[in-house]
Order: sequence, then structure tokens, then C-alpha cells
Amino acid sequence: MECIAAIDQGTQSTRVFIFDKNAQPVASHQEQFKQIYPKAGWCEHDPLVIWGSVQRCIEAAVAAAQQKAGQDIKVVGLGITNQRETTLLWSRSTGKPLHNAIVWLDNRTSEICRRWESQLEGSKDHFRPITGLPISTYFSAYKFQWMYENVPQVAAAVDSGDALFGTVDSWIIYCLTGGVKGGVHVTDVTNASRTNLMELTSLSWHEPFLDLFKIPASAMPRIVSNAEVYGHVAEGPLAGVPIAGCLGDQMAALLGQRAAPGEAKNTYGTGCFMLLNTGSQLTPSSHGLLTTLAHQLGPDASPSYALEGSVAVAGLGVSWLRDNLRIIDSADECETVANLVPDTGGVYFIPAFGGLLAPHWEEDARGALLGMTAFTTRGHVVRALLEAICFQTREVLEAMMLDTSQETKARTLSRGLSSALNDDQQQQHEQKGPGSPVAAMLHKSASYADHKASIAAAARDADAAEAAANGSPEQKSDHSAFPAAAADGAVAAGVVDHVAEGLEVKVAPGFNMSLNLLRVDGGATHNDTLMQLQSDILQVLVQRPKFQETTALGAALAAGLTVGLWDENFVLKHPSAENYSTFRPSVSKEDAAKRFRHWQKAVSRCLDLADLAT
Repeated sequence: MECIAAIDQGTQSTRVFIFDKNAQPVASHQEQFKQIYPKAGWCEHDPLVIWGSVQRCIEAAVAAAQQKAGQDIKVVGLGITNQRETTLLWSRSTGKPLHNAIVWLDNRTSEICRRWESQLEGSKDHFRPITGLPISTYFSAYKFQWMYENVPQVAAAVDSGDALFGTVDSWIIYCLTGGVKGGVHVTDVTNASRTNLMELTSLSWHEPFLDLFKIPASAMPRIVSNAEVYGHVAEGPLAGVPIAGCLGDQMAALLGQRAAPGEAKNTYGTGCFMLLNTGSQLTPSSHGLLTTLAHQLGPDASPSYALEGSVAVAGLGVSWLRDNLRIIDSADECETVANLVPDTGGVYFIPAFGGLLAPHWEEDARGALLGMTAFTTRGHVVRALLEAICFQTREVLEAMMLDTSQETKARTLSRGLSSALNDDQQQQHEQKGPGSPVAAMLHKSASYADHKASIAAAARDADAAEAAANGSPEQKSDHSAFPAAAADGAVAAGVVDHVAEGLEVKVAPGFNMSLNLLRVDGGATHNDTLMQLQSDILQVLVQRPKFQETTALGAALAAGLTVGLWDENFVLKHPSAENYSTFRPSVSKEDAAKRFRHWQKAVSRCLDLADLAT
């Protein structure tokens, strides 16, 4: 029985799945591991603990698959997907880590980021024209710099040429292929695109940026595609199996959802990550999103790109309610407690534990629980967290619409991100003229600062906006429904009664956005209440696959494509409709818009609070 194995190494746990030749899961095994919090806002992982969890999960998953199949299985390829941006360095001579891995959500590099912003032309957006990324604690280059400046063992190894740099994919592949005894030092294009060191156009390390961060080129892994043989497993139950696919977790989920160009997916894991496949089009963002790789399915294949909005806290917020506040006993109880109340009772929860990511990029924001009264119960707080996940998703999706639009014919649903571009600004935006995507990023970056200022202004007069929305019909028309693009696939226009025609979007030729449908996946999507809230707040269909672990599936598809178990048509084709559950809006567009305005007002109250802890 031929199978594909997939390692899914996440922020809070490691999992290994075994898939059959029909890409159906045969067996899996999961192991959680300890989070290390040395200081407030810091988060580390022990690389040796990660590697140990991978070994144990492989052994258990293979054994479970053989038992379930009632026969020996033959694993013909191994795929890997991993938490992105998390950064580590290890010794070339010993194969041992030089420091704990600094996790993607760690914010210890805030001061480093502020220094770069003050020193570099273009400030926060200096690197965008090359890497597609703003200056942020999120990305790997700044984590390397912190270790180099603060860990003598790291600095000595870097200066002597003994250090190897990598993200979690690099570490796992190195260990799987023998470690210090001939281990392969590579990283795939999707993980490389999150370091702030890779050129998006050439898919190679940008040497001027390596020099800027004082990273020797000899310490960097070789960049490879998402579907090729990187090496073979050195020992254990998968000894000799080719490691044939690797993608960062969110790109793996995009592939696992079989999202075509113009389609978006949102993964609800530790954080919340929405990606829009823009195909071969390198789309710059002027609304707080990231331009990144979607995938490159073979060393000679053309790359596909994506726009991404990253939200730091989703499932992590549920864990915080359980472990820190102790108002729920388990993650599963979150849905039950949220349903004890019909709404949040006016409570809004901004889970900015380490700042806000897309579309705000405010490292100094901090968490806030607002609107509480003597009436507030734990049910209101838990439900407010679920709504926070949904509101942040709406911010990101609206920004995606603006970044991909060339012409706006009507105003959008609220005084939110899209209201920041008035008619004159929109004309200026369109009159930038043609040019390369890289040049366009330089021209567009200035509008983002205006955009952020308008967010605060919108929050300050949220009450006035609400009054206008409750006024005459002419006033209400300014807050039209969240736009639904003309349907081109599984969902026909007009399926959702609450979605009215509001924003008509023209995009580049051959690029059609299905904005009336959001594909979802990840552990938190098991929560039906969360998915219904998401549909209500977005005012679009939310479609959940029956097999929700699409990150592991995406890694398996890439590996299966490489070894010839599946062809490209199988890898990219959407499953049939019966493989999905669909959630439809159950509230009016006016109610959704009102709640979103209240959310924006709450967000304005959580900014610039980092100094409260000093």
C-alpha cells in the first residue's frame, strides 16, 4: 500500500499524517510541546524538543497506519510543513542549537525594528520593494540580529563561520537527513520569503540585505522549490524515503485547499492567516498586507504569488482563556461557553498580546477587554474573543479587495480600511501609471500611513457613523454590504441574500476574485459558532472542508507530485461539493456593519500601550 507521509510542525504541537493514494488520511499522531516564555512578549522553542517530537510522531503515525491498513505500508515520499518565521541557529561542527528558537510571535526585536525604521529611507516600508515585507518583529532577519547582538555563543559561531541559519523547515530537513553527519541545509521558497532576506522576483537571497544584517552567505540555506527531492531520511521508520515537498504552513494550507488564482483561504490555528492566490502576478500592498510566495511546484516551475494578512492571536487566545484566565477547562469548551449568551453584551476583546499584525502593524498595541459592566459573564468574554478573530479577518479581507482593485465604483460597508481612500485618493492611486511590480511597491507605500491615520479617525467618530447609518435611506446606502464579486466557480452570484451589490472590482486580466466565498481550515474551524460568526461578520459564504488539516494535506500533495504518485491535475483540482460544510450569513448587513464600527472604536483604544509594562 503506497502512501505519502506529511510532517506538520506547528507552534504548539507536532503532527504526522499518513495519506493513501487518494489523498485520504489513513492515520496520524500528534504531540504537544512546551512553550518557553522568558519574559513578557517573548516566546521560544527548544529545537531539540521539536526534533524529538518529530521522531516520535513519525514512529507512532507509521505504526498506526500499518495497524489500520492491516498490512505493511510503503511510504514513497515525505512532505513537510512548518510554523514560519521562527528562527534558529545551530553549529556546523556539532549540529547542536546555539540558542532556543525565537518564535514568530515573539516581540523582543521591537527596539531593533524601531532603529531600522529611523535609519532607513522609506522607514517601515524600506524592504517592501524587494521582499514584499514591512519592518516587523514578525520576520526572521530581526530575530537573527537580536541573537547576534545578545547571545555571545551565536556571535562567536557566526564570526568564525561555524553557524548555520534556518527556519524550522531547515532544521527538520537537516536533522532528518543526518544532522552533523551529512545533513542537508536547505529552505523552500515559501519559508525563505518570510525571512525579509529573499528577492521575490529572483527567488534568491538578496546579498545587500545579508550584508545589512551581517549574515554571512555561507550560513544561509540553499533555496529550493516546494516540490523536489531535497534528500533522504537517514534513519528510523522512514529510512531511505525521499523528502520531496516542503511549504510554510499557510502556503501549504493554500495548496491543500486547492485555491486557484483569485481565491482566498483563511487558516485558524495559533494565529489567523488569510492568503489570496494572485497567481503569476506579484501584487504590491498599500493597505498593510504582505506580498509573498504561494508556491513553486518544481525547480523549473514558475512561481505563484499571494497576498497575506497575518493575525497573531486566534487559537492562542483560546489557550490563553484556558491556561491564564482559567475561565474554560478545554479548547472544546469554548464553543459551549460562548453559546451561554446570545451576544457579547457590548464587550469587545482586542487580543493584541504582542502587538497587532496585519493590517495595522502596531508593535506597541496591547490587549484590551472593553465594554464590561456588572452584567458581564465569562460567556460574554469568550464570545468576544471568537468575534475578535472574525473582526480581524474582516479587516484583512477588505484590505485584500483594495490591493487587488483597479477601480472602485461604490463605497464599502463601513468607515473601515476602505473608507480611507476617498475619491481623490483613489484617482491618485490609479494614476500612478504602469510599471514593474517592484517599482509599484515604492510608489504605493506612502498611502499606507494615510490609511492608518484614517483608521483612528474612523474610530473616533464611530458614534457619528452609527447615527448616520440609522438615518435616512440615502445615508444608509453609504454602508453597503461586504462586496461579492461575480461568481466564476462553485458559488453563483446572489446565493447569499444579505450580500448586496456594493463594490465592483476590476482586476488584472485573467485574475478573478471570488470575494463571495472564503475557504477555511485549521483546528479552530471545528467550532461551528466561530464559523457562523465569521460568515455573519464578513457577509459571505464560509466553506469548511470535511478534512480540515489542509496544511498537512498541502505538504503531502507537493511530495506526491514530486514522486509521481499524483499529477498536477489531481493536486490542483477542487474536491466535490459534498466534501465541504457551508455557513451562510444569518444577520443583516446593517447589523454586521454596526458591530464592525464598534470593533474599530475598540481597536483605537489599545494602541501605544507597550510602555505600561515598563
